[in-house]
Amino acid sequence: MSVDTHRPAHRWRFNRFGGFDQVMIDSGEDIRHLPELDPRLWAVLSCPTQGLEFDRHTLDLLDRDGDGRICIDDIKESVRWTCRRLKDPGDLFKHEAGLPLDAIDDGTEEGRLILASAWRILDNLGRTESTLITADETANTAQIFAGSRFNGDGVVQPSAARDESVAQAISDIMRCVGSRPDRSGEEGIDRELCARFFAEAREYLEWWAQAEADAINILPLGEDTESAAELFESVKTKIDDYFTRARLADYDQRATERLNPSAADYAALANQTLSSATESLAGFPLARVEPGRPLPLRQGVNPRWARELDAFRTRVVVPLLGDIECLTEAQWLDLSARFEAHAVWRAHRRGALVAPLGATRLRALVEGPFQAAIADLIEQDLELAGVSDAIDSVDRLVHYYQHLEPLLQNFVSLRDFYTPGRKAVFQAGTLYLDGYACDLCVRVDDLERHAALAQFSQIYLVYCDCRRRLPAGGGTETLTIVAALTAGEGGRLAVGHHGIFYDRDGADWDATVVKLIEQPLSVWRAFWSPYRGLVRLITQTMEGVTAEVRPALAEGSRRTDPPVRCTRSGVWIGGVLLVGVVGAISLATVGMGLVYEWRVLVGLLGLMGAISGPSVLLAHLRLRQRTLNPLLEANGWAVNAQARISARFGATLTRMAPWPKGAVRSLRDPYADKRCPWMTDLVLLVLLAGLILVWCNGDLADWIDRLMPQPGTEMPAVEPAAPLAEVGEPATETRLPARSAQAPDAADGPVPETAD
Repeated sequence: MSVDTHRPAHRWRFNRFGGFDQVMIDSGEDIRHLPELDPRLWAVLSCPTQGLEFDRHTLDLLDRDGDGRICIDDIKESVRWTCRRLKDPGDLFKHEAGLPLDAIDDGTEEGRLILASAWRILDNLGRTESTLITADETANTAQIFAGSRFNGDGVVQPSAARDESVAQAISDIMRCVGSRPDRSGEEGIDRELCARFFAEAREYLEWWAQAEADAINILPLGEDTESAAELFESVKTKIDDYFTRARLADYDQRATERLNPSAADYAALANQTLSSATESLAGFPLARVEPGRPLPLRQGVNPRWARELDAFRTRVVVPLLGDIECLTEAQWLDLSARFEAHAVWRAHRRGALVAPLGATRLRALVEGPFQAAIADLIEQDLELAGVSDAIDSVDRLVHYYQHLEPLLQNFVSLRDFYTPGRKAVFQAGTLYLDGYACDLCVRVDDLERHAALAQFSQIYLVYCDCRRRLPAGGGTETLTIVAALTAGEGGRLAVGHHGIFYDRDGADWDATVVKLIEQPLSVWRAFWSPYRGLVRLITQTMEGVTAEVRPALAEGSRRTDPPVRCTRSGVWIGGVLLVGVVGAISLATVGMGLVYEWRVLVGLLGLMGAISGPSVLLAHLRLRQRTLNPLLEANGWAVNAQARISARFGATLTRMAPWPKGAVRSLRDPYADKRCPWMTDLVLLVLLAGLILVWCNGDLADWIDRLMPQPGTEMPAVEPAAPLAEVGEPATETRLPARSAQAPDAADGPVPETAD
């Protein structure tokens, strides 16, 4: 076949979602040319058939090799198969409830066969006026083939035979070698079972012919010898035991009492509820042992063996020895000899599967026309194999018509995941927890194995065990999910918190948090996280101190000397409070100094940057690295691109309830803790009055100058005081020359003194 090299290549369109380019599948031509698309441009390489929110039967149809996975080749083959049987692959975007019959391409042999099979299905279901066939109708094969003699699967049931004797032969075969269900749900046989039966029957008849050649020794009871031999073997051991005991008692009569049950044996049975099935009686002899006494077969026998002995008498003893009530040892040895040859012959048995029918019935089946008649029925059934296979093709086409395009939007690209209002096939439902609605929820089979890989997604993950009661006392159903928290705070979540999970069918499950993998949720939250950690550390320290103080105080109430632990705890409390007061004063001082020195503000901002900067930088990097891949790969997916979850997109996956339109909100809470505004005002007034007082006295400026001296100035030198003149002597005045604004360095030498 020549290839048109001048045919223009299909023009693909790509849109960028989630940080990578995704192919757009919007038309029938896009679907038709999909097998030509380079696999490196597909979003997914393979995915499991389990754990998906997708039609189960369609997944089984896609998984042609039955390995439990869907790969690129499975998708390509399904697309080619569908496009060859539809007039326009663009009809896959209609998402109709069923397949319109006029959408089938009847211009090809495959299409005509599928169309004819579709009409046959509707006819068998009594819907000849319909021009639409649904998945529910094609899936009900039992109803489609109900009442049909043949359905093309090669399995014939007794009702398929018009001759009653052939129908009985099929029933006999099923009784011996088993059966198989056909498409109508009725049990029948196929070529394999039929051939197996007649092969077994011929082997059995050959084996039986050996016995007929020496019937006197091997078949003393004819065809009944088989069942009689089984009864003989069931009692042989106990009868041998009885006659051996009788000979021993004849040898020494003193052993007679020892060979029969003792009084202690009967005493052990006295307090039991006895019956013929009591196992304790099985070890007792068949009858009371006496020297030379024959074995009674009806009266005076052990109740545990009464039924077996009666059947043995009826079917073995009476036909061979006559109607006798007791069996002597000589008669028993004669019976044993008669069945000895039969036992050797039975050891080489063949055709055991068909033995229940007996040699006479098997000979009639083998020598009669039954094998040929059954084979003819199977051939008639197989003649419709094409039509029946086409019925399977109708079922496949109907499911692909309804579900293939949505799968492409979750495999070739991840369009459904990144489209608002849609859910991807891996999204199991929505988790409501702590005021959030998490839409990215994935089923998990092995929590620890999943968490080991999913932690590299850089997403805040919440693992939950979900449980719900099935209706009508159906028990309890459980599942495990992982929910991605991609926005909000998340600080209040902890193991043991409860929520509710709604699956894709709308069923509600009780959800309990069992594991958390914490990751940054926002840069703003990361900025304050060091300070939250400091507050948490102080809170934990105070709680520890309180835990130490409480028993010390209790002990101190019973003792007069002050407890040492209480004193140490008091020191800790005082130290924490002192640090808090000093910190507050320092902040106040820095705040006043901001009026005079803007560099203090820069230093304060630098300090905050040094504290919060690493946390903010780490959060920024991790938020940019959030990806869906590890979350899916932990479930067996092979994702072919880095599917990012940005902060903007994450806000659509984790939502808080919006205020209803027109709602009125009151911030006044009658049960809120009472506040004391006058106390705050009083403190502020006192601080302001003190600040004004210090300012008016000029102390504030001096204080600030001493704390933060201006650059380029020096503190004034303190002149040494002149010595006091002696009384009666004139005072000598010593003057220093005036110094310039630029003070000489120490290297210039001492300043010379000048005296008047």
